[in-house]
Amino acid sequence: MKPEAIDWDEDLPPAEPEEEYRDLIRAIKRTKGFSLLFVECSPAEGERWIARVKTDISQQKIEVLRLKESVYDFYNLIEELPNRERINVLFVQGLEYSLYEYEQEKKELGWESKDIYSYSWRGVPPVLINLNQQRERFRDNFKICFVFLLPKFAIDYFIQRAPDFFDWRSSLFKLSMDKELLQLESRQACSERWKQEDYLALTPQERKRELVRIQSLIDEDGQTPEQQAELFYEQGLLYDYAEEYAKAIASYDKALEIKPDLHEAWYNRGIVLRKLGRLEEAIASYNKALEIKPDLHEAWNNRGYALNDLGRFEDAIASYDKALEFKPDLQQVAWNNRGNALGNLGRLEDAIASYDKALEVKPDYHVAWYNRGNALGNLGRLEDAIASYDKALEVKPDYYEAWYNRGNALCKLGRLEEAIASYDKALEFKPDKDEAWYNRGIALGILGRLEEAIASCDKALEFKPDYHPAFYNKACCYALHSQIDQAIQNLQQAINLNPDKYREMAKTNSDFDSIRSHTRFQALIQE
Repeated sequence: MKPEAIDWDEDLPPAEPEEEYRDLIRAIKRTKGFSLLFVECSPAEGERWIARVKTDISQQKIEVLRLKESVYDFYNLIEELPNRERINVLFVQGLEYSLYEYEQEKKELGWESKDIYSYSWRGVPPVLINLNQQRERFRDNFKICFVFLLPKFAIDYFIQRAPDFFDWRSSLFKLSMDKELLQLESRQACSERWKQEDYLALTPQERKRELVRIQSLIDEDGQTPEQQAELFYEQGLLYDYAEEYAKAIASYDKALEIKPDLHEAWYNRGIVLRKLGRLEEAIASYNKALEIKPDLHEAWNNRGYALNDLGRFEDAIASYDKALEFKPDLQQVAWNNRGNALGNLGRLEDAIASYDKALEVKPDYHVAWYNRGNALGNLGRLEDAIASYDKALEVKPDYYEAWYNRGNALCKLGRLEEAIASYDKALEFKPDKDEAWYNRGIALGILGRLEEAIASCDKALEFKPDYHPAFYNKACCYALHSQIDQAIQNLQQAINLNPDKYREMAKTNSDFDSIRSHTRFQALIQE
């Protein structure tokens, strides 16, 4: 029969930590052989209690098993402990990481909360299945007092989904943090990382430990709403930099439920929404941040990004202008983005002037040099465009887009050998750039190096098998070689992918003059 459900949010009866600690000491002292004790506490607080227990019960052999990653066969892990027979008391820390990872995996698979937390085989983490199934072997084979130190959400897991094992417990203790220590620990958790690099440097295991640490601090008795909001915000940042965007938004939302004027949460929520392509929602989130802090230039700038993505270029420019109003001397990014929006409106001269302002602020801003080159190229000022790409490449020699567009400009100027060399540099840094292989093939074809041109188009098709311009260019090269079968075959492929375009092009392209009278060619262009 399915056991009666336990309220997931039911709080344990309040007790003074010192009183609970004394009860824990008494329980450990009176146990002989196998027993189970559960202690609800944060990971950091657990370390402090362990150190105190070791001092207060020095006559017993006490060991600590610190788990740093997920485990599945917990019984086997204990069986293989060195000197196991001599252990009287074993503190177990970190089992929550197995439960936390399981919970996140189920959320990612689309499980609803009722399914994740239901009492069934489907909703039981593997490590708890192991504990349930092996409980008699634990009793029979290990003469150890197990003391599981777990945060609240992990205790709830045991209650819900390891009842066979949990019901053998001798006692359940709750060791809350001292309020001053809780606030100190919470502030530290929210201030240890300041830059994007700090978040990106975390390994998956380190990130998991941080998320468990933060959740345990959120759940602590005595936690202030203000600090809870900050912790939810930090949780959102950790999820954001791990590219777990839905979870990041949920954490920011929880922070904002508690503290609606937390402009940082509104701002970062907008960033995540834009990453998800939810642009209107992103703009609304930036607007909320700006209601609270109107001079938040980062929000104006990123709001401009979202408006630009929506094709609302005039509004984007106005948003970039607001960013520049509040921080005119450090906003090379805003000047650059403003130039992009102006370029999208066809106002190329204004765009170039905006890129120039970005470069006044940061002369080695390679992105602005690159975008300036694109604008100059669109104005037909190809020599100037090449010079601008060269400046970008002085700063960032592996900037393959600059090498590629430089090649295009050189090709338009008829400087084909230089263009090929520029495409080669682009492909050195990005070998799968199909457009570079194709344009390289065009330049080679114009130079009459037809076999090399065909090989270059084949490379484009290797990376993009439906790249119809490459089929058409190959057909032209084969026709110039009077290789009828190959020319017809490749032209057929191009026409299959884009019938109207290539049928009309082939009718007037002089590259096909040598095979134009052939019946198969005529049949192909007349269909």
